[in-house]
Amino acid sequence: MAQKIMISPGRYVQGEGAIRQIGEQVKSLGKFALVIGDKIALPLTREDVQKSLQDNGINFKFEEFGGECSMQEINRLKAIGEEVKADVIIGIGGGKTLDTAKAVAYYMNLPVVIVPTIASTDAPCSALSVIYTPEGIFESYLILPANPNLVLVDTGIVAKAPVRLLVAGMGDALATWFEADACAKAAAKNMPGGAATQSALALARLCYQLLIDYGYRAKLAVEKGVATEDVEKVVEANTLLSGLGFESGGLAAAHAVHNGLTALEETHHYFHGEKVAFGTLVQMIMENRSNEELHEVLEFCVSVGLPVTLRQIGVTEVTPEKIRKVAEMSCAEGETIYNMPFPVTPDLVYNAILAADAIGEAFLAE
Repeated sequence: MAQKIMISPGRYVQGEGAIRQIGEQVKSLGKFALVIGDKIALPLTREDVQKSLQDNGINFKFEEFGGECSMQEINRLKAIGEEVKADVIIGIGGGKTLDTAKAVAYYMNLPVVIVPTIASTDAPCSALSVIYTPEGIFESYLILPANPNLVLVDTGIVAKAPVRLLVAGMGDALATWFEADACAKAAAKNMPGGAATQSALALARLCYQLLIDYGYRAKLAVEKGVATEDVEKVVEANTLLSGLGFESGGLAAAHAVHNGLTALEETHHYFHGEKVAFGTLVQMIMENRSNEELHEVLEFCVSVGLPVTLRQIGVTEVTPEKIRKVAEMSCAEGETIYNMPFPVTPDLVYNAILAADAIGEAFLAE
């Protein structure tokens, strides 16, 4: 029997105004912080972060993130960190900024603090950085030896971000239960290389349930820029539960199909979670899930504004060549698609993509 392994961040802090407590939370981790933030996140948070770090006797340097989580950018920031003798890294912003901060901390052997300003992916809690080429094409997964030391989510900031980002996060979180369930059925290994604990599967299931129950209401609240209890629940699903679920439960076809879709340039303008939502439908077709399950997922996606067709992720001209390319890349060596509980071939994926697209189109036409 494989050993069961579950991993998680050292500490998770979530709530409206949490950013104003960052110094208090960070002071046990280091005395000089390199603060990496993207051009949207830094102006939003700089004042609160600066004051809180100063109040807690922490020195700091702010550095703007270049825009792509590539090895070039990681090395640039690492050099800055070494120059200022930083002893803790703080990442503030979206998924790519946070993945970059995690990678910089890893290569410098330092603790890392993650501050998502959007709830658009499950990147914040994970011991993983997704590395891209400078042009934005998926390159590799950098598996890290530990999860972030601290994840701090200010729901007041998250609620003021564009609603599409929260919805994209729901798309990423939507896959969590289906992928964890597939991995459990296949006795596939999770990210730390063990079997899933019952806790991980329960959290993955809870992640899905929170989306179905509160996703639509949270979307409406964020359209008004407010953080309600619905928003708190969905942010927790998108960030903490999805992160714990995918790492300690495992990834399967939905994320592999996302990676395949990046082969088509027209999908590059769509968010990770939007493509994962469509990948979830593809996985459900591959598994021959029930009409009830499929209907619940389709209904949820349409209610919050997640794509259920290729057209909705930019693929307006669906050709056999394009879909074949996506299917082949989804089945690349080492892809998570091989965690499915049955043999997978590019033909199977090709068929499932076209079937999922047709089902999505038919659902929209009803």
